Amino acid sequence: MSPPRVFTLEEVNELVPLLNNLVATQLSRRLEIEGRLKSLSEALGSTPSDLVVVEADATDVRTMKRELAGRVEEYQTGWRDIEDLGGVLKDAKTGRVDFYGRVDGKLVWLCWRYGDEEIRHYHALDDGFSARKELRHSAKHRLLN
Repeated sequence: MSPPRVFTLEEVNELVPLLNNLVATQLSRRLEIEGRLKSLSEALGSTPSDLVVVEADATDVRTMKRELAGRVEEYQTGWRDIEDLGGVLKDAKTGRVDFYGRVDGKLVWLCWRYGDEEIRHYHALDDGFSARKELRHSAKHRLLN
């Protein structure tokens, strides 16, 4: 496996419009999947543990399972598309994606979440979202030059 790509602040910020579009699609897909799963659960009387079609399934249940499985595959592919850009999915519910970057010579996560117009925060690789720090003007200047 090759080492992860380390982004500059400019490089990640150039991806933001595309990220907003891709993540908006993903969040919409998630809502659709949740709605379809609810319908399937109601038809079955409980939440299914998988989407495997079995002989005992009624025709409508078979159809729902197949459609839902297709939607789940699209959803998974959508996150892989973001990973192919170099992003690392941190939270699928809120659309949080981090990118490897450097601040003061240290490898860090450059933090982005759905709706952000640019990268504004970072945190150490072993810290979580709650430990993120604001990219102040001086840090931005160092990252961009």
